[in-house]
Amino acid sequence: MDTSKKHKNRWIIYETEVPHSRFCDAASGVSPAEKLTTTHLQLLRNVFTCPRDGAQVHQNRPCERRRENRGGKEEQGMKLEEFREVVKSVVGSDIEDSWIERFFNEVDCCCSGEMSWQKLVSYLQLEYTERERSSIPRSALLDTKPQIIHCLHNKRQPTVRVLAVSHPPPLRYISVSKGGQVTVWNSSLHILKSAGLAGDLTEEVANTRRFRGWTTDAVYMGNFHKVAIATDCRDLHFVDISTASVFEDVQLFGFRSVPTALCYWHDAQHLEQPSLLLLGDEKGGIHLMRFLSPPKGLFKSRYKREKHPQRIFLPDLHEHSDMVTYSHFPNVHKEPINRVMFEPRTNVVMASSESDDTSVVFMNISLKQEPYIWKVKQGSKCFDYSESLQLMATGGCDRTITLWTRFVTSSPVATLRGHKNPVLDVAIYEPVEQILSYSRDAELRVWDISSHQCLKILRLHFPCLQPGRLLEHGNFPFLLLHRSPLLQHDQPHLIIACKDYLALLHLCDTRRGAGGWLTDEGEERRQSVDSGPALSCALYNSTLRQVVSGHVDSSVCVWDVETGRKRLKIENAHGEEELTCMTLDSSHRRLITGASNGTIKVWNLLNGLNLHKLEPVTQSEVSGFTCLHDNQLLAVGGSQWIIQYNISATKDLYVRADMTWKSSRVHKSDILGVCQCSALGVIATASYDGEVIIWKLETQGPLFHLQRKTEREALPPVDCLLFLQHRAGNRKLRNRGVLVSSQAGTLRFWSVTGQTYIYGQFLASEEPGDHVLSLSSDQLENTILVCGDKTGRIQIWDISKYGLEIPNTGVCEHPPLLQCWRAHRGAIVSVEVLDVADRLFVLIASADGSAGLWTVDGDQVGSFGQEVKWNIYQPATYKRGTQKKLTEGRTESEDRKNAAPKLHLSTLRRTITSDRSDPWRFFLWDSTRIPLGVVEEFDWH
Repeated sequence: MDTSKKHKNRWIIYETEVPHSRFCDAASGVSPAEKLTTTHLQLLRNVFTCPRDGAQVHQNRPCERRRENRGGKEEQGMKLEEFREVVKSVVGSDIEDSWIERFFNEVDCCCSGEMSWQKLVSYLQLEYTERERSSIPRSALLDTKPQIIHCLHNKRQPTVRVLAVSHPPPLRYISVSKGGQVTVWNSSLHILKSAGLAGDLTEEVANTRRFRGWTTDAVYMGNFHKVAIATDCRDLHFVDISTASVFEDVQLFGFRSVPTALCYWHDAQHLEQPSLLLLGDEKGGIHLMRFLSPPKGLFKSRYKREKHPQRIFLPDLHEHSDMVTYSHFPNVHKEPINRVMFEPRTNVVMASSESDDTSVVFMNISLKQEPYIWKVKQGSKCFDYSESLQLMATGGCDRTITLWTRFVTSSPVATLRGHKNPVLDVAIYEPVEQILSYSRDAELRVWDISSHQCLKILRLHFPCLQPGRLLEHGNFPFLLLHRSPLLQHDQPHLIIACKDYLALLHLCDTRRGAGGWLTDEGEERRQSVDSGPALSCALYNSTLRQVVSGHVDSSVCVWDVETGRKRLKIENAHGEEELTCMTLDSSHRRLITGASNGTIKVWNLLNGLNLHKLEPVTQSEVSGFTCLHDNQLLAVGGSQWIIQYNISATKDLYVRADMTWKSSRVHKSDILGVCQCSALGVIATASYDGEVIIWKLETQGPLFHLQRKTEREALPPVDCLLFLQHRAGNRKLRNRGVLVSSQAGTLRFWSVTGQTYIYGQFLASEEPGDHVLSLSSDQLENTILVCGDKTGRIQIWDISKYGLEIPNTGVCEHPPLLQCWRAHRGAIVSVEVLDVADRLFVLIASADGSAGLWTVDGDQVGSFGQEVKWNIYQPATYKRGTQKKLTEGRTESEDRKNAAPKLHLSTLRRTITSDRSDPWRFFLWDSTRIPLGVVEEFDWH
């Protein structure tokens, strides 16, 4: 149990988390915060605070009555009909009634039925604050602790360049060390193979030629499946990576100066078209090699095969004139070129150097236009250019990032300051219009282009970092991947090289923080219905007819149950913490969510506003909620306490915890679930050590243990609890089996009033180690029980006559099994029976990332998020025939189970204990040693 040491620090967790974003359905209409002007608000204030004469609007009338109310009298509110008349008189008579009703409901989220001026002001203040917060962009970086990998093959030499190879798939990386070691990595940055460059023939010893120079740059030639590597030996090495092995097949030597920067371009749509290899050298010159027939190869092949690479002397390149042409542009820069890029649309070569006079040069290769020359103090060590944004960013020894437009060389757009060491690399991340910069002290900064703000600072703690010593880097630390086809299925990411280490950081591909509207083209189609983030919980809102799904990536989605359309999405609801549980308040207009770090939030389901943040008593997981009829919220989890919060009518953003429940040290293990029965005035809690405790709402204390562990034997965790509300509300049935518990695949029906008995128990699954993780029933009648297990299977049992009589000791009976099918590949995290359009449906959510709607007959209505929407009133629109019904192809044992529902404990014992790998095989003691009898009462003393 991770408790907070200082009471005053409990709120800090909310201030340091990643802010949330909300996306609303455009069909909801314009928000009141956008539609209402200052004049509208003044008129509304006059109506609310002055004596009313029908729905008349008083524009210049003094408000003496409002001043009197400030003395403590409760202000008068408006009903919906009166508010509709007022809004139409203020805004205009053409305004739609549905918009006014939605406006009223958004403000009156507690469902009091009245609108007051104070409520309206609080709502608008919250809405404006949210919009101001969301207008501040957020960093594209998704990682705070990047994955760091050590490349042992570098032999402690720094990595000069990291390249991406996407064809043929899957994605791979090529790293080139300063010492000439070429290493191939898979997409998870695991080394696949490694090879070294070949050295000079004159230095061959024992049939090997060790490379004794330093590499300066490398580039991937996609249409040749080769890597070109430049070295300080004034040569180029062409390494073939198209096969399982990595080998060097060509060396081009004899350059007059050392090539220091490389760039390669080819037409990805027409691989047979000529391609360009550009080289910048140490004397400021640019070399251009045009390969005329890529399908035929780089150069003419030699006639006889040799084990050594083909060596070509640069002055003899004219012998390969039908394969390649060569051009040289000397003295473009006054210092060695450190970056070179090519813009194919305009045939412009871009290069940079640390020269004050020729820091960056844009030159057309036809030489028909004057070059554009940018002059930067202390030159430029790096630059990047975005054609779509018409923006260039430079970085260098002056420790600043300078932004320039395409055709203005005299003055920069902005200068971004903050780095304390020279900037080694810079990249423009176009999808979110941000700039990534990296300095020599391993500090990564993220900048917003429009506001010029520094959004994030991340200091990378490479293992080679030593106090007082400068880190050794290669010439090109960055590899930024965000463009297709390099990333067909992978998330955008950034790789940073520092000495012989690589750091992997993931990036978002859309602007975060601003929120906005849900769109079919963007949000809904980008994510497959079967491959989204795993779900942790889901529920049905019968009042709004919506399904709410909670995900482990801390996102919340609200869906229209009648069509499957997404109505609202909240991203980063609890920062980057996993969302673990949620429930509705008594009005069904507010959603309460809990997370793995102990945080709890209350949301307005109509607009996604965060209404309250509840005090986290501990930083342990919140595992369950129950909201009482008076909006007193009870939360349980790793704290082992029952914590109460008053969310009835509070106007405060932060709500303090109420620790009045007598729950200290009652549970000895983490509480895994809680459910309430208002008809009986009790709640039930279950913990990881198998205990089930009944509590009385009136006294806020425990009544008795239904089940508790002993010193001799342990119990498996209780996976879920369910009260059968119809039975509990029926005077004739309330003393029967009204509470269902799931434990290691066994379902028990308990009575919780009078003498507490087990009114029935049976093993829901004969698969070893299976667990029923979620339960639901039709609460108006309690005729069926729906179970979802960790294998993705759904079972529907007929319990109309089950658990009503105490069974004979030693015999376990199954209720009739009505339906059984496998709905998902992953575990079922939530099931709920829905009553919609006078029919029963089942909401099923799975850890495989999908949630869907099914009929109780096992027919799938559809998956939430699918492109084709359904109409719940028209069965012809249902997505039928996709499930695998297990009842149609049952095994012989399942047929026997349904034909003969009686199962003796001896058979049950053999079934469970037959699998020695099952960690819960010892749970059978409970079926034999505490058989169907009076449950031990709780002893307070």
